[in-house]
Amino acid sequence: MERSDDELLRATLAAVAPGTELRDGLERILRGRTGALIVLGQDKVVEAMSTGGFPLAIDFSSTRLRELAKMDGAIVLDREGTRILRAATQLLPDPSIETNESGTRHRTAERVAKQTGFPVVSVSQSMQIVALYVAGRRHVLEDSLAILSRANQALQTLERYKSRLDEVAGTLSALEIEDLVTVRDVASVLQRLEMVRRISEEIDSYVVELGTDGRLLTLQLAELTGGLGNDRELVIRDYLDAAHNTGTVEQVLADLMELTSTQLLDLAAGARAVGFNVGGDALDTAVSPRGYRLLNKVPRLPGAIVERLVDHFEGLQKLLAANLEDLMAVEGVGEGRARAVREGLSRLAESSILERYV
Repeated sequence: MERSDDELLRATLAAVAPGTELRDGLERILRGRTGALIVLGQDKVVEAMSTGGFPLAIDFSSTRLRELAKMDGAIVLDREGTRILRAATQLLPDPSIETNESGTRHRTAERVAKQTGFPVVSVSQSMQIVALYVAGRRHVLEDSLAILSRANQALQTLERYKSRLDEVAGTLSALEIEDLVTVRDVASVLQRLEMVRRISEEIDSYVVELGTDGRLLTLQLAELTGGLGNDRELVIRDYLDAAHNTGTVEQVLADLMELTSTQLLDLAAGARAVGFNVGGDALDTAVSPRGYRLLNKVPRLPGAIVERLVDHFEGLQKLLAANLEDLMAVEGVGEGRARAVREGLSRLAESSILERYV
């Protein structure tokens, strides 16, 4: 339920982001110093609480929204915000619904949003702010400059975290080649991957709220995170058996996502999420990968072949030691593909060792 609520808020922010016609209409209302109450959706519940006003069923435009907002009463749009369905209507939500708002318009907006499940926009005439009421939450729209300032700070943090992630991931690759990996090394990579994911999601939410003002931010975010792919899943799959964890990759990912920011700084907490027993000096316990992550770095190697190779050799060290004939014994691996795997792993081994020691 929480995930669907987040998606509803995200979709609503996108609908009122700069560059949209609805946002233009809201800014016109603010400049005109009038208030407004706008419901983004209509069904039998909305109809039952609506009284007075008049039906319209006309195409949406920012100028029409501005003119209709001059009248008392609420405006009802369709869920996509492309049609104006009603105007100057009075909304009578259930008065027993709890609200923390004090103003009449805001109290009505919060109650309508909770009762109907539709997003409701409230434009305050006195405070000159636009508030969204979505999924039981209140979100005040901010000026693009304020959001951009926070987004740029987050982007700088992401750059530092991504740089550190590249370091620990490179170290892990070298240690995997040499079979010197410890639980600490695995936890360090997962910690950085989760940190980068969280900051990326924060920036992505800014991008949604910025609309057309966030184009450059989108490009910068894509450049920083474009090469990560499904690295978190691959690291977990590599070490799930070593942790004697009978759970699924999805469960481990969920456990990592539930860690608080403080817990995430503790390597032991990340190791426990994977299933490692980290009492005492257990963080320095040696573990060996199955080979998913490195095999996925070999160009043009299908996922099904990766699965067969891992299942056949049951560990990265055996895979590294395999010759062409050993590789060709795996179903679906011919001489050309075996040679590509052999050469690809050799190049990865050389580059990883060089990066670590040079």
